[in-house]
Amino acid sequence: MKMKIKEVADLVGISVRTLHHYDEIELLKPEEVSESGYRLYSDRDLEILQQILFFKELDFPLKDIKEIIHNPSFDRVAALQLHRKMLLDKRDSINKMIRTIDKTTESIQGGIEMSNEEKFEGFDFSHNPYEQEARRRWGDQAIDQTKATIESKSKQEQMQMNQQMNEIFRKLAAHRDGSPTEEAVQQLIQEWHKYLNQSTGHHYSLEAFKALGDIYVSDERFTKNIDQFGEGLAQFMCNAMALYAEHHRE
Repeated sequence: MKMKIKEVADLVGISVRTLHHYDEIELLKPEEVSESGYRLYSDRDLEILQQILFFKELDFPLKDIKEIIHNPSFDRVAALQLHRKMLLDKRDSINKMIRTIDKTTESIQGGIEMSNEEKFEGFDFSHNPYEQEARRRWGDQAIDQTKATIESKSKQEQMQMNQQMNEIFRKLAAHRDGSPTEEAVQQLIQEWHKYLNQSTGHHYSLEAFKALGDIYVSDERFTKNIDQFGEGLAQFMCNAMALYAEHHRE
C-alpha cells in the first residue's frame, strides 16, 4: 500500500519539506501522484529513501548521492555492505573521541597527564575516505569493465577497435565548430553509442551514455585525450551526447 508524504515523514522522522526537496532535485521522486496531487510513495521508494539516509549519515553530499544511486550499475546489497563497514569504522572513531574526552577531563582535574598525541586521538579532518570507494563501485565501474574487455582482445582486434574509435573522433572533430544538433553529428553520436555497446563489454543506457559525456569534460584525463583530435571536442561531444540521450528517451 502506497503512503502519503506526511505518513512517510512521520515514519522516517524527517520533515515533509525535506521530501519535497528530494523530489524537486530529482533525488527521490515518488512512484505516483494521485489525481488530487498527493505524492504516493511505494515500498521501492522507501528502499531508495533508506539508501539516501544511509549515505547522508556518512556525510555524502546530496549531489553525489544522486549520482551514485541513479547509476545503472548501482548495487543495493553491495552498498549496504559498504555502509556497514563505514558505520563500524565511524563507531571506532567516535569511541576514540570519547576516550580522548574522558582523558582530557581527567587531565584537567589533575588525575593524569596527556601527551600531545593523546590530546588529538580520534580527530580526522581528511575527506570522506569512502566517497572514493563508492564512486569506484558505481561511478567508474563501466570504465573498469571497458578496460578489462579491451585488454582481453588480441592485438589485432585492439588495433581495429582503436582505428574505428579514432575515425569516429576525427569525423566528430570536423563538425565541432558547428552545432551538436546537426543531423550528421547526431548520426555520428549514434554510431559512437553503438560502438561502445558492441565493443566495450558494458551496456550504456541512455542515462549512462549521457553521464559518460559529462565525464569527458569533468575528468581532465578524458578531456586531454579527446581534445587531441581537435580543441573543444570533449565539450562538443558532451553536449551532443546529452542531446542524443534526450531525443531518444522520448
